[in-house]
Amino acid sequence: MSATPTEEQIQDQVQDANATEGSAETPAAEQAFEDEDLSIPEDVPTADDPSSRAASRSLDDAGFTLDEFAALLSKYDYNFKPGDIVNGTVFALESKGAMIDIGAKTAAFMPLQEVSINRVEGLSDVLQPGEIREFFIMSEENEDGQLALSIRRIEYQRAWERVRQLQKEDATIYSEVFATNRGGALVRVEGLRGFIPGSHISTRKPKEELVADFLPLKFLEVDEERNRLVLSHRRALVERKMNRLEVGEVVVGTVRGIKPYGAFIDIGGVSGLLHISEISHEHIETPHSVLNVNDQMKVMIIDLDAERGRISLSTKALEPEPGDMLTDPQKVFEKAEEMAARYKQMLMEQAEEGEDPISSMMI
Repeated sequence: MSATPTEEQIQDQVQDANATEGSAETPAAEQAFEDEDLSIPEDVPTADDPSSRAASRSLDDAGFTLDEFAALLSKYDYNFKPGDIVNGTVFALESKGAMIDIGAKTAAFMPLQEVSINRVEGLSDVLQPGEIREFFIMSEENEDGQLALSIRRIEYQRAWERVRQLQKEDATIYSEVFATNRGGALVRVEGLRGFIPGSHISTRKPKEELVADFLPLKFLEVDEERNRLVLSHRRALVERKMNRLEVGEVVVGTVRGIKPYGAFIDIGGVSGLLHISEISHEHIETPHSVLNVNDQMKVMIIDLDAERGRISLSTKALEPEPGDMLTDPQKVFEKAEEMAARYKQMLMEQAEEGEDPISSMMI
């Protein structure tokens, strides 16, 4: 049996093993790295050598031109200017206005007075946070790089476009009177302030009592440059009435006013003119010598001018004998329908002969 190694012998064996491991040969890869020549070759170009740079290429070979490249970049160039209309997102409502994100470097601001063409109580009546809509750029950036915006300017432009179209169509509109003055009445059309001259208000009410009334109106003048929007109540009523009237028809009217050139006769809410030359076949000096305000009488329609809103009347055409309006007006009114029938027959005959009935009647 072999003798058991002593503790000293075991320690000597461990030391011999460690010494052998430390003195083992270096692996082949490590030996190759140590043997490699790490000096810089003489033919390696330096940073200053042009041959070391990538070859430049013409943009002609890139598939697009410089102009196209600039146009592409311009899509991301937020160059806002006054007069532009842009999309924006509302992100804050404040006491004096709203903060709007339009993609600029700084949030844009819209003052309270620019929120609408109409009168509003507050911003929340028109805008809500997160809402996306169009805005008009009013000015250049201020010193803080902030733009001023408006909704009212957009509504103003589109309102004028709308009323121009309505005028072109000769449309009748309805609008509420919100105030009156010495010259007439004020209304709003598409948010724009319109004026009805007193001479174009056809109602028995005093002007002051028209406030809050809705009136049918026709356009007389639409001028954006002068900010003039003028309308006519009388013309709208005349047109409506004209749709139920015809030349040669006898109607009952009331004298509402007398002028040196004739009398204004109310016929169912619209006013027609009985010219002095159409009162009688006989010459008269003044209408006052024949007519009185509030007189009720029969008159015949001899012309309907829808474009000018005028109705022309005659009692001369109803006279059985020339001068009857001066000597016996009651006889004229009693035979009015009979004389009107004769007048209509005359119109038909003259139309067949190609004559102008109105011109021949004036002779």
